[in-house]
Amino acid sequence: MIRVLVADDHPVVRQGICAILESEQDLEVVADVGDGGSAVSMTVELKPDVVLMDVQMPVLDGIQALKEILHLRPTTRVVMLTTFGHENYVVPSFKAGALGYLLKDVGRLELVAAIRRVAAGESLLDRPGSTRGAVLLSERELDVLSCMAGEMTNKEIAQSLYLSENTVKTHVSHILAKLGAIDRAGAVLRAWKQGLIPSVPDDPQLRNHSDGG
Repeated sequence: MIRVLVADDHPVVRQGICAILESEQDLEVVADVGDGGSAVSMTVELKPDVVLMDVQMPVLDGIQALKEILHLRPTTRVVMLTTFGHENYVVPSFKAGALGYLLKDVGRLELVAAIRRVAAGESLLDRPGSTRGAVLLSERELDVLSCMAGEMTNKEIAQSLYLSENTVKTHVSHILAKLGAIDRAGAVLRAWKQGLIPSVPDDPQLRNHSDGG
């Protein structure tokens, strides 16, 4: 059994997540809590395999709770599950040690598969069977990256790829985290250097990045 702790400050959402997980034969919800402080204390007490963590919660926010959990129990595997797809949340979550970042509109099958993957020792940053440390982007992330290289805004990317702007923001954040870039221009340059895109657009900001690096 994969033992899961669910941390979310919205009771209805929390109950819905728990119902999904409990319907799977190999998943057991050992606790559900409504704040970051309880997430830390219950994780230490119950030692779940995986923690599903919301970002914005009372007492401790999700990122701070994540840091404390990994400080007190480094073997815990944490996946952020939230409505916030902005890079201001995504990148700090990965830097703090999260193994995945999912939006709450994720499908049931994808959520369950994500839990099984991280419980098996994988990171959602990597594809199954990938070489550890390699920068691997999903096909959709490569599509978004190509649009970024074409200087498209998030709204333009969303319209081009038939996605919501929130989903595009999440893809952009994942790309920044995987490439270790602090902004879109740096991500495009690093992707170009690693052969993920064919060329750097004729953009002064990108040329300045290239000249300096």
